[in-house]
Amino acid sequence: MTQTQTRTRRVHWAWIVAGVAFVALVGAAGFRAAPSVLITPLHDEFGWSTGTISAAVSINLLLYGLMSPFAAALMEKLGMRRVVAGALLLVAAGSGLTVFMTESWQLLLLWGVCVGVGTGSMALTFVATVTSRWFVKHQGLVSGILTAAGAAGQLVFLPVVAWLAEDGGWRQASLTVSFAALAVVPLVLLALRDRPEDVGTTAYGATGTDQAPPPAVDPSRAATRAVTVLRQAVKNRTFWLLAGGFAICGASTNGLIGTHFVPAAHDHGMPVTTAAGLLALVGLFDVAGTIASGWLTDKVDPRWLLGAYYSLRGLSLIVLPSLFAATTEPPMWAFIVFYGLDWVATVPPTVALTRKHFGADGPIVFGWVFASHQVGAALAAVGAGFIRDHHGGYDPAWHIAGGLCAVAAVMSLRIGSQRRAAPATAAP
Repeated sequence: MTQTQTRTRRVHWAWIVAGVAFVALVGAAGFRAAPSVLITPLHDEFGWSTGTISAAVSINLLLYGLMSPFAAALMEKLGMRRVVAGALLLVAAGSGLTVFMTESWQLLLLWGVCVGVGTGSMALTFVATVTSRWFVKHQGLVSGILTAAGAAGQLVFLPVVAWLAEDGGWRQASLTVSFAALAVVPLVLLALRDRPEDVGTTAYGATGTDQAPPPAVDPSRAATRAVTVLRQAVKNRTFWLLAGGFAICGASTNGLIGTHFVPAAHDHGMPVTTAAGLLALVGLFDVAGTIASGWLTDKVDPRWLLGAYYSLRGLSLIVLPSLFAATTEPPMWAFIVFYGLDWVATVPPTVALTRKHFGADGPIVFGWVFASHQVGAALAAVGAGFIRDHHGGYDPAWHIAGGLCAVAAVMSLRIGSQRRAAPATAAP
């Protein structure tokens, strides 16, 4: 075998980076979701109200989204390897130190702020950064696979954390999360690389014309860069269309279904364990749906994909109230399969559109778009609860969400087909 043949068969560094990113994203999703199964154990031991404990989860969710654009800017300043390793250490500290807490404010600080900031630094902007720097070919497919890591993380970690909390107490579960985060740090330091030129190669599938120079960034002002990019992006109509649609995406997934599906099903006589099992299946089908969406993004106009995803999601939400029953019937199974396939299928085409319209600023712009996703999720979670308290049921919430999805479909289709954004914006 010649030296040339050996070189062509060698695994491209881009796939190694993608593999390490997948592991980190799986962990981030599991770490972020872990507090949801610790509410009852913490309430039983400390007597804290569910609202107090839930506040920590809410802070966690909001910071998970709001940290994204700043994390993207930090990755330009310090590099992906340092940011991701630091984020994992912060998650490990936030989770591990909870075993010593005695007051509720410590829960808000540790699970809310520390874990929220840590996991937010490994959010979907990390996906956008990896695909933008390391891939020209198969960008949509890779972004779909990495996005699916979020669902995989919840599937892997939540059952384990729940079992540990029930069998050995919540402290054992918290320490397990801490040790898992620490275990990923050496892998990140050894195998994650910031840019192709760091290892003497080019992005996967790149030609000479595809390689763009790194954006000009003042290395001392990453936060300023994130804000500066936002100030430029808000002048672009495409940004508002993407952010508005993604806010509705968050409202109709994490905020509504993720938070209120189980209590809504229980209102109709379905056992909580059965409803929770159905929600877990949504996460299972989400993996397949997101990867398929990434593959389609490489072949179909992302605007049309988003229009189809939001339209079909809206229709499914409108019919959902008629599907609830004490037992799981075939129409409900069909809803679970479809909603799982559609859950975050919107991410790969949204990443592709931000990359197309905002160029080198795309990862940071997507960070702000993703922040709108989490804000939408938070508002929907609160709003649906208010509807349930005042109307005795969730039916208006499903119908409102269905109508909003129709709005998101229209917004997606109105995105221009030509890139109009300015070149990468440097911090002053």
